[in-house]
Amino acid sequence: MSNTITDTNFNFPNQESLYKGKVREVYNINNDQLIMIATDRLSAFDVIMPKGIPYKGQILNQIATKMMDATKDIVPNWLLATPDPNVAVGYLCEPFKVEMVIRGYLSGHAARKYKIGKRTLCGVAMPEGMKENDKFPTPIITPSTKADQGDHDEDISREDILKKGIVSEEDYLILEEYTRALFKRGSEIAAERGLILVDTKYEFGKTKEGKIVLIDEIHTPDSSRYFYADGYETRQEKGEAQKQLSKEFVRQWLIENGFQGKEGQQIPEMDEAYINSVSERYIELYENITGEKFIKADVENIQARIEENVLNYLK
Repeated sequence: MSNTITDTNFNFPNQESLYKGKVREVYNINNDQLIMIATDRLSAFDVIMPKGIPYKGQILNQIATKMMDATKDIVPNWLLATPDPNVAVGYLCEPFKVEMVIRGYLSGHAARKYKIGKRTLCGVAMPEGMKENDKFPTPIITPSTKADQGDHDEDISREDILKKGIVSEEDYLILEEYTRALFKRGSEIAAERGLILVDTKYEFGKTKEGKIVLIDEIHTPDSSRYFYADGYETRQEKGEAQKQLSKEFVRQWLIENGFQGKEGQQIPEMDEAYINSVSERYIELYENITGEKFIKADVENIQARIEENVLNYLK
């Protein structure tokens, strides 16, 4: 198995703090810039799996930075540089405490709610008579609260976000506008690759100057769900499962092995063959989503490589 990076503990010049998310580790430099390192950690049902997935961090970081470049003309983002395959550097921002989830199709979490009879999600109505993976008449925005480490993200309605003062109405209208614009562009990019962007989440923050920008990842298989466009209609008509490009295949494997992140459940053992198969799926996702061949970075000593590249950038 290839070397993986599942934890970092660097001490960069002018480092103020280190925050460890589910997958990314964020170093605050001089209260001015953030160095975001995408690790190979795999998170599902808000639980971090015990073993890393080779090249996953590189894949997520490179998809996200490519997609930020492809959307910066319509929505400003936090990105300044990518000094290493696993690293993105950007402006320090104050994150909004909501994730903007947008769904073009009845899939995943929305489909699970629909199956048990729910017809509204986050205060948004879902039409009657839909089948799993059917397209919504227009995409719906179903926000979730941004959980602190270890907690589950929770569904929340626009009304509650405004009522609780989590985001001001003025800012929230911009978040909605940016979310729809990004989803439209992401859907167009996906269509060029023979894919359907099914649903995704965006995170936003405010720069010191008060400008709202896109932060974190965008249109990656961890934050988004894709279907293959070819054969979509036929599979829907026959009631067959859609061919997916997302992390959903890991969730399904975990569910089949008795794990959904609930209390008392044991994470099933992921053997080397399974971990390598997940890595191969992520490479397949990368090549389909970007339309480019994936070039594996040198992983002989990932920690040393990252440290050297970041220090060179900071000079």
